[in-house]
Amino acid sequence: MIATQSRIFLRTATGIGGKTALKALIARAGTSASYASVSQPTGVKAGAAAIAGRTTKTHFPTNHTNVRHRKQHVAYKSAVAHSPSDDPLRGNYNSTVTYEGDDACSKAGIDALGITGPNIIFKNQTFEQLFRHEVANGEGKVADAQYGDTFCVDTGKFTGRSPKDKWIVRNVGSESEANIDWGKVNQPTSPEVFDELYEKAVKHFNSLDKAYVFDGFCGANPKSQRKIRFVHEQAWQQHFVTNMFIRANEESDLDGFDPDFTVINACSQVVEDWERHGLNSEVACVFNVEKKCAVIFGTWYGGENKKGIFSLMNYWLPMQGQFPMHCSANVGKAGDSALFFGLSGTGKTTLSADPHRALIGDDEHGWDEDGVFNFEGGCYAKTINLSEETEPDIYRAIHRDAMLENVALKEDGGKLVPDYFDTSKTENGRVSYPIFHIENYHEPQMAGHPKNIIFLSCDAFGVLPPIAKLTPEQAMYHFISGYTAKVAGTERGITEPSATFSACFGAAFLTLHPTRYAELLKEKLEKHSANAWIVNSGWSGGAYGVGKRMSIKTTRACVNAILDGTIENTTWEKDEIFGWELPASIPDVDSSVLHPKSTWSNPEEYDAAEKKLAEMYVKNFEKYKGKGDVDYSIYGPKI
Repeated sequence: MIATQSRIFLRTATGIGGKTALKALIARAGTSASYASVSQPTGVKAGAAAIAGRTTKTHFPTNHTNVRHRKQHVAYKSAVAHSPSDDPLRGNYNSTVTYEGDDACSKAGIDALGITGPNIIFKNQTFEQLFRHEVANGEGKVADAQYGDTFCVDTGKFTGRSPKDKWIVRNVGSESEANIDWGKVNQPTSPEVFDELYEKAVKHFNSLDKAYVFDGFCGANPKSQRKIRFVHEQAWQQHFVTNMFIRANEESDLDGFDPDFTVINACSQVVEDWERHGLNSEVACVFNVEKKCAVIFGTWYGGENKKGIFSLMNYWLPMQGQFPMHCSANVGKAGDSALFFGLSGTGKTTLSADPHRALIGDDEHGWDEDGVFNFEGGCYAKTINLSEETEPDIYRAIHRDAMLENVALKEDGGKLVPDYFDTSKTENGRVSYPIFHIENYHEPQMAGHPKNIIFLSCDAFGVLPPIAKLTPEQAMYHFISGYTAKVAGTERGITEPSATFSACFGAAFLTLHPTRYAELLKEKLEKHSANAWIVNSGWSGGAYGVGKRMSIKTTRACVNAILDGTIENTTWEKDEIFGWELPASIPDVDSSVLHPKSTWSNPEEYDAAEKKLAEMYVKNFEKYKGKGDVDYSIYGPKI
């Protein structure tokens, strides 16, 4: 099978009459200043047929290249087109099919799941088709963003992941039971509970007249690429996974498509008898590794779709000796790739979108014997306080085909425009967009071995320096520690930043024990001699509430000094407690900021805060002593 990859995009499928209808729908959608709650599908066959134009298959010319024949390590700069009409890249997607009739589910391949009720299946719809569905179904609003109309959805009370509601089936005697790190992150549930919830999801879809199915891929490297299927209730949900996963070149790429994993998203339904099942609430995201299927109930948040599959990649890849990573990645003109590890809100997306480098991806990657590769086909960026001045690449990526999530809209001259500074709904407003919306993106989505590895921390205590150099041993210690802060809105119940340790900068998504990933990183560092750094995108001059958040400009200057090599021209000073080295100067950064103690009004208060944080590091690392081949606790802070 041809290994599809993330430069494959959708083509406008709107006919002449459809364009007229579309303008009317957009005008109608723009008459209200407030969000309508996302409604569940109406299941009206006549309306669905009208949207589809009663066409069972749509074909367009395509000019694609097999990813296996593309050269890696060469940065590719594409032209950003801000409207559908002048965007030639959207035309490279050619796998849309609409099935109608009693055998629609069979033709779409979902009858094997037990889903046979819907008689219209919208499969792999084009961006333009999805836009028309979204507007016609009243699934959200159309925002007049600066660079083009962008569809916006409101996901209700769930504006972030619900980690306490994620479950994995513990199949006794299975490979997954033997390998999964069971606990608070990977909560076990029984096969019986899964089977009952699965039947509930299937029954719900069998009550609908229509459904949306997406067949795509996760992982740009053909050696480890996985085939993924999503079954959704609404068009915007298919839009989200179409943005985020790797799209097929053409329908023939999906011939004989046998998914490695299927997600049935029945988000409009809740688990009423959750207590009987031993769950934590009426919300449930339940994964069965052996049955290669998951069901989702009770949450509309788009991120549950993508992060669920990421957790599975964190299970599958280490079994092949490959290193899955919660990081962003980019590559320079000389082929020098860089990795940015960090949790949500630490700057992975912002800092990897660099006008001087080509973007590989913004969140999830793998590292194997060939180099690094993207898992996804798009980006999922936070929009809080977004402006063209501070984050131009992301700001300009917001136009047709992108999708805004939980972003406030305001009336301006009779139009609805995004207000990224209004966080009354949530501080976790998001935008998803296909990767080609970034001007400098790396076409192959694969690059060579990284020269620099950057650990991003959002330090809520104001103790960490904006940048510090690590030894290889210290890099292992800080990778396992994964210190950062949970940023407001990224999870339910988090309303302000709070200090946390998240192993491997992504504990919430690790299906295996953290030391399994640490051993893979150790192997890569030893073999490829990459430099390792800590970069603090959190607070300076005091803790949260007293100090100020590090400016994007300062953080960007620190990263630039790493990537262009100018940081090697400075002198270094060793921190007595943490042991890392601090630079004396960096271009475009106030030297006083580089030494955090000098930014505090009371040096003694800083010393106390540093000691407190060091003690937290040491206490957190106690659980890793005796695990793995090396005791890295000796490379942590000295109290």
